[in-house]
Amino acid sequence: MHTPANARHPLMDRRALLQAGTIGALGLSMADVARLRATSPAARAEAPKAVIFLFLTGGASQHDTFDMKPNGPVDFKGEFNPIATRTPGIQICEHLPMLAERSNHWALVRSLTHTNNGHDAATYLMLTGRSHLPTTFRSSRPQSTDFPSIAAIAGAMTQRRGIWPGAAVLPEKIYHSNTGIYPGQFAGMLGNRHEPWFLEMTDKPHAYHSYSGAFPQYLFDLHKGELSDRRDWRFEVPNLTLPEGALDPRHRQRMNLLEQIEGQQRQLEASPAAGSYDRVRQSAVTLLTSPDVRSAFNVRNAPPRILERYGNNSFGWSLLMARRLVEAGVNMVQVNMGNFGSWDLHGNNFPCLKDYLFPPTDRAVSALLDDLDQSGLLDSTLVVMAGEFGRTPAITHIAQNIYRTPGRDHWGAVQTALFAGAGVRGGTVIGASDANGAHPATDPQTPENFAATIYDALGIPHNAEWHDTTGRPYHVYMADPIRGLRR
Repeated sequence: MHTPANARHPLMDRRALLQAGTIGALGLSMADVARLRATSPAARAEAPKAVIFLFLTGGASQHDTFDMKPNGPVDFKGEFNPIATRTPGIQICEHLPMLAERSNHWALVRSLTHTNNGHDAATYLMLTGRSHLPTTFRSSRPQSTDFPSIAAIAGAMTQRRGIWPGAAVLPEKIYHSNTGIYPGQFAGMLGNRHEPWFLEMTDKPHAYHSYSGAFPQYLFDLHKGELSDRRDWRFEVPNLTLPEGALDPRHRQRMNLLEQIEGQQRQLEASPAAGSYDRVRQSAVTLLTSPDVRSAFNVRNAPPRILERYGNNSFGWSLLMARRLVEAGVNMVQVNMGNFGSWDLHGNNFPCLKDYLFPPTDRAVSALLDDLDQSGLLDSTLVVMAGEFGRTPAITHIAQNIYRTPGRDHWGAVQTALFAGAGVRGGTVIGASDANGAHPATDPQTPENFAATIYDALGIPHNAEWHDTTGRPYHVYMADPIRGLRR
């Protein structure tokens, strides 16, 4: 039907046209407005879902943690013995007694596999949820052409809650003092606006290339296998800065623009779109100044009984902060557990695990599970613990001039991942490695399955797509979630 040229559109009057023009003047697209409106209380009626991803930098040994082979070859078995857990038939390392008592909360996937044995490449695979490197991959050189990390996709594809960004990473990025910063941690092709919020909590202990672990009490020298005498490293947020996703460069420019056109803004006080944008600006300011935000980060001043439960060290502080951030409104928190590849024990494997890595990890992860369970958050929060790969079945001593005692080398072929919460069937084992703990024997799972399990726990639809900076679509799910893991 023909509409007269002077006829008013039934859904748009003069004010609406003015508002639409204002949206364009401020650089806001209708997608921006839709996203802003989606943050309203009415849009957040559904119970929030969250993920805490504990990344064991350096790669923990499956043999010495959750997939022990007590009857295997002597050269493979190692010095530790298995103990029974709360779940009949499931055994783990004797030096993880607190986690053994909580097996009703967690499940193990003993057949997680990929084919890369290099730290930076394997980190890329596990953090992006892909089994193969792209041809554009460059070692220790993050690029805009990299695939986005799981955390970046999670932040981009989930509903933001209040003033909080969708995803955060702490206590520091993954570095290696010899090679630099690892790719795969960032938004890559998603664009800067979807970067996770990187909370640099430490004063860069990765610069001290031989020190690792949960400082101050469990900071150790990788080469000597001894406790370090350093006790002065910082763990705090001295100056909060905005996450890229809160105000991307365009939005930062618009903040300046809004100051310049304040007179025009006053004319648009009744504009829902302008009001929505103003709420974005106000949310960003609130994020930096809110006492609640400061409280979430001020973990070192937690009551002594809480610090004792989590462990008064960087592992404990990090997991306590992750728990607070999830409760406050962050949908996904990645905790990088250890600097300079703390779990990369080519030598001094057994004393370093027993004395410096297992005690704080066992305590902190157990406290996190207890805390989430008691608060009711465990039902809606998935806790995941994995590294970039496992370790070789054979015990080796290839660098006797560096390490005092033997260790295990890199092994992408199989590792064990721990899952808890968000409907995970506690006391369950998915898949198995072979008799030597070298390869999956049953039910192999890939980084794609691993990532899909996280996305599924966050409630991201299985047909969801993310778009790169040119608008090209990509499937969020590259495989099915791990079957049999969650109810």
